[in-house]
Amino acid sequence: MGAVMGTFSSLQTKQRRTSKDKIEDELEMTMVCHRPEGLEQLEAQTNFTKRELQVLYRGFKNECPSGVVNEETFKQIYAQFFPHGDATTYAHYLFHAFDTTQTGSVKFEDFVTALSILLRGTVHEKLRWTFNLYDINKDGYINKEEMMDIVKAIYDMMGKYTYPVLKEDTPRQHVDVFFQKMDKNKDGIVTLDEFLESCQEDDNIMRSLQLFQNVM
Repeated sequence: MGAVMGTFSSLQTKQRRTSKDKIEDELEMTMVCHRPEGLEQLEAQTNFTKRELQVLYRGFKNECPSGVVNEETFKQIYAQFFPHGDATTYAHYLFHAFDTTQTGSVKFEDFVTALSILLRGTVHEKLRWTFNLYDINKDGYINKEEMMDIVKAIYDMMGKYTYPVLKEDTPRQHVDVFFQKMDKNKDGIVTLDEFLESCQEDDNIMRSLQLFQNVM
């Protein structure tokens, strides 16, 4: 979550907007390829104030003038936060978690909805969002291969300089321990209920997830 939070923090530090800025925003919103929902509606759907949404939109518009971001642009933006590793694969998975409608692009609404959950959602909401990230094929379950793909992508993104003492099989060992705890009925898949229960009853799992969330 650190990369997303970094983006959020940088957007919040923008200079105070003047009336002219607001007028320019309204004009430019009519010119972009995708016009976001009304701020009042987004305010009701998220944990952000109207003022915060205005600041976020201005920052989003500066990065994505068309009003949407595709996967390639998303990867380029994300790579800037992890110069010592390869963020390509993880950014791919994260992009598809943001792209809830699977349209191949992330709109401002998608961005602020996810950001609202990650920054200000309840523990339950954050865990559900994380489950969706790990459920790569969106079949409603997490198998060991999916968990391995995500964890390995995180290690690849953090880079060898961040974890110089880790062995090649460390991600696999990490996944084996976690999956064994989560797959309570030993059927080879982890359901949402198993995921929620395991995370909330095991402090070690919760701490590890919070550590991994720092890279979102």
